[in-house]
Amino acid sequence: MQTMIEKATIGDHVFLEDGGEEIGAVRDIQAAELVIYVEGAGDFMIAEDAVRAVHYGKVVLDPTKLDARMLSAAQAAHMNEVNEGERPETD
Repeated sequence: MQTMIEKATIGDHVFLEDGGEEIGAVRDIQAAELVIYVEGAGDFMIAEDAVRAVHYGKVVLDPTKLDARMLSAAQAAHMNEVNEGERPETD
């Protein structure tokens, strides 16, 4: 049976909750952890036990198992997405 990490592929989108906003993407897959890129914050090593689910090109993390720095980066990435959606269009 495959582990959660073995199910992931490079480029999968990363979320803190299923159906939530994307916070990053899988950059690399190692034996017991994923390297996740979060825009504006860089790469984070995510232990296998912090991966809740992997399906349909998505990786869902367990926020209770992430360190404060990763959670802060994820929240900032989400806020950047929200703010970009509110910017007025320019010609």
